[in-house]
Amino acid sequence: MVDETVARTSREVFTHFIEAINAHDIDAMVALMASDHVFIDSLGHRVEGAAAMQAGWRGYFGMCPDYRITVRTAIDETGTVLAVGDAGGTIDGTAWRIPGAWEATVHDGAIAEWRVFADNKPVYDALARRKS
Repeated sequence: MVDETVARTSREVFTHFIEAINAHDIDAMVALMASDHVFIDSLGHRVEGAAAMQAGWRGYFGMCPDYRITVRTAIDETGTVLAVGDAGGTIDGTAWRIPGAWEATVHDGAIAEWRVFADNKPVYDALARRKS
């Protein structure tokens, strides 16, 4: 669990958020989100509010119980962290791994916006098989 009492840099907030994602620790994730947090996926869909994202992450981890992000490189400047790496997991027994990039905007020690850039075709393919 992350200690929210310590002032953190944008990079530290980002790193703790990735750690919480990889641990599937939704409470820690929500603690790192601004109350008006915005999530934007690679298709431009927006989800607003930490409470809505709590439910969203719970559903995502239920669908992909071993979801994990690996960051290879991250840079930060003036409250924004940009990172590249890959993400992957398993959906209904089908393993997938894709290159990805993430942009986190951090204000007052919390993630105000989390944006994902990725080609999610392997995820969509796994979900399409689920509907068949």
